Amino acid sequence: QVQLVESGGGVVQAGGSLRLSCEFSGSTFGDYAMAWFRQAPGKEREFVAVIRPFGFGTYYADSVKGRFTISRENTKYTGTLEMNNLKPEDTAVYLCAARRETLFGGSYDRDSESSYKSWGQGAQVTVSS
Repeated sequence: QVQLVESGGGVVQAGGSLRLSCEFSGSTFGDYAMAWFRQAPGKEREFVAVIRPFGFGTYYADSVKGRFTISRENTKYTGTLEMNNLKPEDTAVYLCAARRETLFGGSYDRDSESSYKSWGQGAQVTVSS
């Protein structure tokens, strides 16, 4: 059973930076896409970024493009979200999620929660103005 544990959240001033990590266990990390979603109080969960396995690439929400960078270290079973130039509207609980893929690829809705079967508990990110 896949387990995901986020770390690295905190409080930062606008314009600052934070790094989130997601530790993966329970299966072969190199076979999985890892995504980040976020949920602000009173709002729906929204997609942030995804990094697919096998060199299939990365994809970002328009709201974070150019500011956030998603990466993975397959040998360490860890995914990372580097967040720069943070804005108050980035304040949310950030959750990592995983989806198993195959070398044959295949399309799916990368932005949708329903595409990911495994989820972490979340890490709070607060950006003060």
